[in-house]
Amino acid sequence: MWLTIKLIFESFLFALGALRENLLRTVLSLLGVTIGIFAIIGVLTMVDTIEKGIRQSLAFMGDKVIYVDVFPWNFTDRDYPWWKYFQRPNPTYNEFKFLERNLSEASAVAVFAVRGNNTVKFRNSSLSGVNILGVSQQYNLASKVDVERGRYFNVQENERGRNVVILGYTVAKELFDDAEPVGQQVTLRGNKFSVIGVLKRQGSTLLNTPSTDNICMIPYTAMTKLFSAGRRRGVRPQIMLKGYDNDEGLVLLENEARGLLRAYRGLKPREEDNFALNRPEAFAALLDSIIAVMTSAGWFISIFSMLVGGFGIANIMFVSVKERTNLIGIQKSLGAKNFFILFQFLYEAILLCIIGGVAGLLLVSLLSLLSTESFEISLSLGRIVLGLVLASVIGIISGIVPAMMAARMDPVAAIRSK
Repeated sequence: MWLTIKLIFESFLFALGALRENLLRTVLSLLGVTIGIFAIIGVLTMVDTIEKGIRQSLAFMGDKVIYVDVFPWNFTDRDYPWWKYFQRPNPTYNEFKFLERNLSEASAVAVFAVRGNNTVKFRNSSLSGVNILGVSQQYNLASKVDVERGRYFNVQENERGRNVVILGYTVAKELFDDAEPVGQQVTLRGNKFSVIGVLKRQGSTLLNTPSTDNICMIPYTAMTKLFSAGRRRGVRPQIMLKGYDNDEGLVLLENEARGLLRAYRGLKPREEDNFALNRPEAFAALLDSIIAVMTSAGWFISIFSMLVGGFGIANIMFVSVKERTNLIGIQKSLGAKNFFILFQFLYEAILLCIIGGVAGLLLVSLLSLLSTESFEISLSLGRIVLGLVLASVIGIISGIVPAMMAARMDPVAAIRSK
């Protein structure tokens, strides 16, 4: 056992010495593998980056969530008359309260509304173009709300419509700079609001989706006072239903919500729904299909680079076997086993490919220099392992035939070849 391990290790040392003796040829031969690994891992890394950026862009929509709305997001029923959508009633706050009381398959039920292009003031400072987001108590359970400083709304503040506000990162930075916002008062539409929290910085996103950095989050009931129905435009609520993790496909939640909404709106059994239950998963499914196509295209294009690299390594190994035929004969005549010769050339091919693979991975890592805030390129550990495995497989496939030829040589014929 130990003798076998020792012989295999010596084979490795022979292979390493052969690579050192032919340094220029070694460098030239591994370029094909370097380009191949760079191509495939580079493409996969860029696809990972795009996928991560898109998912972060859509994170504000929540996970395992159903939205009650007028229009469906996918419009799969092309035969449905478009004008009927405009005859549907908007979701109401009373419907939200009804669902909140009666839904048993929802882990959270929330209502929210957004009004854009507002001005927020603090003393002599003001910031325009701010979005006001009115939310109910369980909004932070249905959607992601990262409060970095301070706290979220409590039940009393939400139910009684207290004038309290959570500022987005950019709003707090512009109005207060490095001062502490929590405990101060800002002015929204002529009303004083006490700052109880500041949201964590979100930054720009790949799809430029709505950012929490530029919002003032207030209780939904407080928002209805700011934008009452008696003014030019009232508040149009949107309802979110958060499902349980064990509800696969949110089937139970969707069926229960549909039944309750139909009952609340007085729809007869044969009447069609006058509402839509939308899911962010529709976007996720579309994203998965796009990513799958991009990944397949990346593999298809990069496979040719790896084939070229593999053929280059195989050609070099055949040349190496021919050059060292006499040495092979001498080694076998001195008692070297076939597997000792086999592993010499197989290790040489694998080492060539791994060195080329490492060089390709280093080139991929340089792509991180092109990163931006919304497009952060990073080489993951999984991709590094994949690159090294692919390089090893190319080395084994490219070196196995030349290595077997060398191992099966007749020692007498090999020595006379010189």
